[in-house]
Amino acid sequence: MKLKALIVEDEANSREILQNYVSKYCENVTVLGEAASIKEARDFIENNALDLVFLDVEMPYGNAFDLLDQLPDREFETVFVTAYNQYAMDALNNHAAYYLMKPINIDELIKAVDYVSEIKTKETDLENKVLNAQLPGVEGKITIPQQDGFQVLNVSEIFYCKADDNYTEIHLENKKILVSKTLKYFEEALSGFPFARIHKSYLVNVNEVVKYKKGKGGSVVVSNGRELLVSASKKKELLAYF
Repeated sequence: MKLKALIVEDEANSREILQNYVSKYCENVTVLGEAASIKEARDFIENNALDLVFLDVEMPYGNAFDLLDQLPDREFETVFVTAYNQYAMDALNNHAAYYLMKPINIDELIKAVDYVSEIKTKETDLENKVLNAQLPGVEGKITIPQQDGFQVLNVSEIFYCKADDNYTEIHLENKKILVSKTLKYFEEALSGFPFARIHKSYLVNVNEVVKYKKGKGGSVVVSNGRELLVSASKKKELLAYF
């Protein structure tokens, strides 16, 4: 898939290096422009349809997160390019499809572009279609701890789980159950079933996903009508089911 890209980097030398690397090693990427500041980047993004933005974290008068927060409905994927690894967790949890450290490793750059290309191809194919994961029926039970003992649920009854600090909301068709366990606990407990961690806050029963929407990180609609956010870093794992 051909990708239209923007390079956002305040240092001219770094922009030139990345532009040369992309031109030489990423034949499916066309760099439409460059920006040296948050304002330049936003103006360009608002006037061009993009698939990919290479984005430095630290820039004058703001940072990458400030820019992305100003673009809540973006449809492009973001690859962070930075010398500061302290941003990695926040970037991958919320904003970025991939994270590259300076100096740029060419093999990692190619992996980043391939990752984005695969995501964009798949989500374009799936956008607003009725989805069928074609997975085997979910058979099994899980025990839900409660103050006076435990409750037994059929795994197939669970539409999704939502994190609530150190608690988890288990959402069934017409009700929810609040459990004093973390979402990580249920991610591990349901690892043998078709449940996908699509966001730091959501674990979804893939058999209940009926629609995928492109957007900031994308979102899915489950069969009870609820729409759930998908983190950029979780897209590939989810889309692989379909």
